[in-house]
Amino acid sequence: MKINKKFAVLASDKAIKKTALALNRNGIETFVVDSGKEAKKKILELIPHGAEVMNMTSKTLETINAVSAVLESGRYQAVRHKLAVLDKQTQKSEMKKLRSAPAWAIGSVHAVTFDGQVVAASESGSQFGAYAYGAGRVVWVVGAQKIVKNFNQAIKRVYEYSLPLENQRVGELYGEESAVAKLLVINQEKPGRIVMIIVKEKLGF
Repeated sequence: MKINKKFAVLASDKAIKKTALALNRNGIETFVVDSGKEAKKKILELIPHGAEVMNMTSKTLETINAVSAVLESGRYQAVRHKLAVLDKQTQKSEMKKLRSAPAWAIGSVHAVTFDGQVVAASESGSQFGAYAYGAGRVVWVVGAQKIVKNFNQAIKRVYEYSLPLENQRVGELYGEESAVAKLLVINQEKPGRIVMIIVKEKLGF
């Protein structure tokens, strides 16, 4: 798949400010930071010590070392540790419930528009239950290259940039192809549930 590199360009400070204001109007509390290091620090500030946390599969979280902060630091009750001891064949329903309704979910998305629309893509959709409704609180870390003008550009970004890169990743790891099987679009949220941290660095797909 050909990668449309225009979707790898960081948004300007003006575009970031416009997007952050729109997100806040839409009920998504938004912080803007300069680096992945600052984003990780913000995550640790937001999520209280001892909280139950589900870290969704995310290249962004891996890049800023937020995954290790959840799984290895001892600060949190990591849902993935609970999932690891369950049987995938006989306890699948329990696993789905744990993933879909944690106290806190952290991850990323694939595009954010100037008007504050948020778009995430997935092959399985396993993160969508928590993002859309199930999680008590949600924290998204988003590289500023994911900011686009409008919804049409958001969809183009998913198919022309995120999917080809994810396809490469999945191919290298599993020898398979990925797909945009499911899309989640969030236009608004009741204030207090979702936080977005926009980072002025190229992070994730």
